[in-house]
Amino acid sequence: MSILITGVGGFIGFHTATFFLKKKFKIIGIDNLNNYYDVKLKNARLNQLRKFENFTFLKKDIQDKKIFKDLKKERINCIVNLAAQAGVRHSLKDPYTYINSNILGHLNLLELAREFDISKFIYASSSSVYGGNKVFPFSVNQRVDNPISLYAASKKSTELISECYSHLFNIQCIGLRFFTVYGPWGRPDMATFIFTKKIIEKSPIDIFNYGKMERDFTYIDDIVSGIYGSYKIKKKFKHKIYNLGNNNPEVLIDFINLIEKTLGIKAKKNLLPIQPGDVKKTFANIKESKKDLDFNPKTKISEGIPKFINWYKKYFKI
Repeated sequence: MSILITGVGGFIGFHTATFFLKKKFKIIGIDNLNNYYDVKLKNARLNQLRKFENFTFLKKDIQDKKIFKDLKKERINCIVNLAAQAGVRHSLKDPYTYINSNILGHLNLLELAREFDISKFIYASSSSVYGGNKVFPFSVNQRVDNPISLYAASKKSTELISECYSHLFNIQCIGLRFFTVYGPWGRPDMATFIFTKKIIEKSPIDIFNYGKMERDFTYIDDIVSGIYGSYKIKKKFKHKIYNLGNNNPEVLIDFINLIEKTLGIKAKKNLLPIQPGDVKKTFANIKESKKDLDFNPKTKISEGIPKFINWYKKYFKI
């Protein structure tokens, strides 16, 4: 049997596939390799995955229902949907991409699960669904009816669609709300990557909300452990949502100071007001995740940031 991982050329998809491949699972990976950021980085990740004999890659777009035909001969027992158009701020500029990729693509994969009788469906949601919620830490039992970005709205939509399919077609659906994931092979549009790049280049960095934002930065290995816990879970239910976060928010300016310290370079800081679509604080309640998924994040930013910077220097030959 195989696991289908979508978005396999992406940051979280790549690490998830690597983890499962090392455990000898047969992985079918799908990615459309779009140009939202440098495709060279996506191909470099794929080149690492192609070293495994138990890995098959298909360049496909989950928005296209023709993927059904290509996957018909495969014996898939689980879908892990990590394909999405990411980025809160970008959703303000290009809303249609978010609807097509995050909602239509998600629906197509649920239809795939229904048609091929695939009993488990794990998918990426986001901490952004909590919007401007001011009750901390964020609990999966809180209402999330007030998204403040289209990205957040698209992720909430996938949760609702999954709830419907789990009820109608007996597919066990598990939604994972990721909290500010960082680490080696990260996306170039994410804070850790942007700050590191600009500090090395001695370019000014834009710091929103004057550096007072708080984020529950979560290292990639801890996120993958939560995905694996979702795959292994024996508990019987139709649909559940879990938070995957570090349960320890960090002030943004402190995060930047640690990058400066690790690089040994002082940043040129451009302090700016908060941007539309941003939230001031994220903080994950992980009680349910610990109990059901054996999720226990271990990586502090004092460990995770140096690991990212070591990878960055090696990848870019600095």
